[in-house]
Amino acid sequence: MSTQSNAMSESFQSQSIAPAVIPATRVLFWSVRRELWENRSIYIAPLSVAAVALFGFSLSSIAGIWEKPLRLIPETPQAPYDIAAGLMMLTGIVVSVFYCLDALHGERRDRSILFWKSLPVSDFTTVLAKASIPLVILPLLTVAITVAMQWLMLLLSTAVLLVSGLSVATLWTKLSFLRMSLLLLYHVLTAHALWPAPIYCWLLLVSGWPRRATFLWAALPLVAIAGVEQIAFHTWHFAALVGSRLIGDAPTVALTSPDMFPTDPMTHITPAQFLISPGLWIGLALAAAFLAAAVRLRRYRGPI
Repeated sequence: MSTQSNAMSESFQSQSIAPAVIPATRVLFWSVRRELWENRSIYIAPLSVAAVALFGFSLSSIAGIWEKPLRLIPETPQAPYDIAAGLMMLTGIVVSVFYCLDALHGERRDRSILFWKSLPVSDFTTVLAKASIPLVILPLLTVAITVAMQWLMLLLSTAVLLVSGLSVATLWTKLSFLRMSLLLLYHVLTAHALWPAPIYCWLLLVSGWPRRATFLWAALPLVAIAGVEQIAFHTWHFAALVGSRLIGDAPTVALTSPDMFPTDPMTHITPAQFLISPGLWIGLALAAAFLAAAVRLRRYRGPI
């Protein structure tokens, strides 16, 4: 009886001290939260740009009350909304580039890599969490902030029109806010997340290699390749390819006019053409290779 009791006691103690298994999704979730906590510019920069754009639109709308009432209902009412969305997309690109250049280098520079490597978080999870910022988190955040900003712009325009004694039916009919928002979501996720993925993953890989001047190390190989191409073949195809990837020039929509913005209500999306594009899958394959190299690099890199 005593032997059985001791065995049960030892079994209970072994179970009580066994380490808890943390799901991989939960580890990834907290790793992403860590990135947002350590890099507040991810959401502060888009919010600041949205506030400035909204302020400028407010001044323009209010000035239209006494300057020229017809200006409140232009032929293309979506024009200021396109400009605001373009500013937000540009902000997302800039923030993504600078974040990727500092993603792995920053933790080596401040020596926090020693602390994070002591935790039960794999290098794969850490790199995946960092890659999710420019590829998932920032695009979705940009869309959410842009839609909220454009909704406030629409409410402000409506209020100004009512104060001026004009009808708001034309504005709401021509603008098609819901379709414009859906087109924005589609365009950002395809042209500014999937299409430039190899560029962001390349910057992420390079950020873990040098001791300093990450931007220089990331840009020099690209400039060298473009220079060799120009000297040998007198063309700029590689530079144009990298530039089109970075700015999101992807085959995602069919524009009836070269001056039409991708979120114009008259835009026709072409998801099938985008998904069967060889450039998309070649780019995603390169992005996966760069991420795999970044995981291996972080495994053997220490603090600076």
